[in-house]
Amino acid sequence: MNLRNLPLPLLEAGLIVAWSSGFIGARFSIDQAPAMLVVFWRCLLVALVLLPWAWRPLRQASPQAWLHTAGSGLLAMGGYLAGVVQGIALGVPAGLAALVADLLPLGVALLSATALAQRLGWRAWGGLLVGLAGVLIVTANALSLGNAPGYAYALPLLGMLSLAVATLWQKHSAAASAMPLVATLWLHCAGSCVVFAVLASLEGSLAPIRSAGFAASVLWTALPASLGGYGLYWLCLRRSSPTRVASVLYLSPAVTLLWAWAMFGEPLSWLIALGAGLCLLGVLVVVRAEQPRGAPRPRRSTTAPARSCPARSDRTPAR
Repeated sequence: MNLRNLPLPLLEAGLIVAWSSGFIGARFSIDQAPAMLVVFWRCLLVALVLLPWAWRPLRQASPQAWLHTAGSGLLAMGGYLAGVVQGIALGVPAGLAALVADLLPLGVALLSATALAQRLGWRAWGGLLVGLAGVLIVTANALSLGNAPGYAYALPLLGMLSLAVATLWQKHSAAASAMPLVATLWLHCAGSCVVFAVLASLEGSLAPIRSAGFAASVLWTALPASLGGYGLYWLCLRRSSPTRVASVLYLSPAVTLLWAWAMFGEPLSWLIALGAGLCLLGVLVVVRAEQPRGAPRPRRSTTAPARSCPARSDRTPAR
């Protein structure tokens, strides 16, 4: 089955589920191994899995495509994951870090308006603000300031902005867009793997920990979160606008709480349901506002249909 032939809303639903699984994997892996070590092996595993399919398109790609794709990948995976994960490791509460990361739709919209001078309609801005209100309600019970050093609170924000820049770069770069999706994901993981190797080596050895928990952490974050989450994110971006794709992720906090309820027995509440409803409303408003304006619908003619004319005779009438 070719994923590119599936309806865009179905791909976006899969994106929400896969993207939210990454937060569950991060929570589970905290007790299993150093965060950067898990992320390093996560990227390495995905790069190894994709290499047989990515090898041929990578050899055929131009140096410019390599450069643009690798650059956007370093921002999308290296910058985003390092900012969020390292912020949590330094003591930023996970709920607060996730909330800052969920500001991605606003980050993409603001960068589009300021850096690219792309106008966004008032309905789209309204939908983004409604979705943000829903996210605040969903995460209200998980928010706290914590005792992290001051600079640590900037790391999740920088990570979010890094992914926002990568989103616009990937969308508007002709060289990056020309790269096949499997090669794009391979370059993103391979390039980020180098970054996380350096960061993980500062904490200790790069050798994997021989435990079932570590293996489960790497597999969970590599397959659903990286292959599914990032793969569907870039696939949806090729078929839609950056603002629409990013706004869909407003629903990830609510779905993450559903994951936590199913896997860890965490309670749900009507407040979460209310926030999720607002998130959905905001996303629907943005989706409606960001629908491509195609050719105008054909108008129904108000004139009477032309009457049929009698067939002309080939013979010239006598004068």
